[in-house]
Amino acid sequence: MTSAISRRYAKALVALGSDQGKVEKYGEELTGVVALLSREKALRLILESPTYTLDKKEAILADLVKALKLSPGMVNFLGLVLEKDRLKYLSQIEATYRQFADELSGVLRARIRSAADLGKAEVKAIQGALEKKTGKKVELKVEVEPALLGGIQAEIGGRVFDASLRTQLKRIEDTLTKG
Repeated sequence: MTSAISRRYAKALVALGSDQGKVEKYGEELTGVVALLSREKALRLILESPTYTLDKKEAILADLVKALKLSPGMVNFLGLVLEKDRLKYLSQIEATYRQFADELSGVLRARIRSAADLGKAEVKAIQGALEKKTGKKVELKVEVEPALLGGIQAEIGGRVFDASLRTQLKRIEDTLTKG
């Protein structure tokens, strides 16, 4: 049910953003609101609490959107989410929104984990190879994970490609163990 709710709201916001040419702007604003609510747990709890009236929550939200200088479309969207008591799903809506927005713009997000820091040239080469393979623009998030021992792991579109030394050693161990 949570997935259906987040998909419905995210799809509606992407459609609105697409019509207005503000898909990226809405994504940035939504990410900012979600980040703020995750940092400020008391604020989030008040806005999600059934003990506070909708009027009080709307007043708090009005101050929040004014402080963040959000666009009118995002203000309306957040008002609807608050009115329908769906604020607790906002982080899921944001994640689903990012997926829909990426599909719309032809962008894939990938996460690369390597045992050591990668140079800019190496990152660019990996990005180029992934773009060539997928035919889409790829945005990389690079992380260092020393436990890999060597090599890299790439996660793109829910699939993991593992070329780490740790995994290769594990495969050799399994082969030797099985005989």
